[in-house]
Amino acid sequence: MTYHRHSLSIGLERVDHEFFVYIKATGTLTHQDYEIITPLLDAAIAKVNTPQVNVLVDITQFEGWELRAAWDDFKLGLSHGSDFNKVALYGEREWQALMAKVTDWFTTGDVRYFEDYDAAVRWLQN
Repeated sequence: MTYHRHSLSIGLERVDHEFFVYIKATGTLTHQDYEIITPLLDAAIAKVNTPQVNVLVDITQFEGWELRAAWDDFKLGLSHGSDFNKVALYGEREWQALMAKVTDWFTTGDVRYFEDYDAAVRWLQN
């Protein structure tokens, strides 16, 4: 039997004294994934006691979206765009770096792409 793993994990991560929202995308996301993910992201952002949050998005295992899920992701970005101070996208593919540039257009915070996890965390801490 072959499994097609797809998920979006959301949590709070602490490195030294800094907290940030940690998101890990895996596989190809679906509309059904976003029906579950959206309230979880809303709750995670609400738990951070600052006006804007820093976010680390691990997309090293992310393959993309189904069409409707891409629209869901766009709407989610628009609804939370002003909640983000910094967004570090940690990936390993050229198209993911382009995705970071496009994401930066729709958020008030700074969005950057990293191929090194530690560099992404250091940037979030500064």
